[in-house]
Amino acid sequence: MLVNIFKSKIHRVKVTQAELNYVGSITIDEDLLDAAGIKENEKVQIVNNHNGERLETYAIKGKRGSGIICLNGAAARKAQPGDVVIIISYAWMTQEEAANHKPVVVFPDENNRVVK
Repeated sequence: MLVNIFKSKIHRVKVTQAELNYVGSITIDEDLLDAAGIKENEKVQIVNNHNGERLETYAIKGKRGSGIICLNGAAARKAQPGDVVIIISYAWMTQEEAANHKPVVVFPDENNRVVK
């Protein structure tokens, strides 16, 4: 049996843009994607700490080092620039894999940069 397990998250980043006239997704600084182990086009859950909204979409790479967090398309209605969000990824694992799995949690600074 497979279980859907919390794989990684980018904890408390600020939304920098919301682009309604876009096909969809969330643009995330490539440094943040790498740090969290989130692949381009991977399904992610977005949790908005300001208004309680939750949504699922897919990640696309933003310019490395830019700090960009941009909700695109319909997702742009769920957050505004300045909102603090959590970006979560999950993975399907066997019971054995899940027993040994350690999620990756990234805590960016106030400019959405990876803190080492």
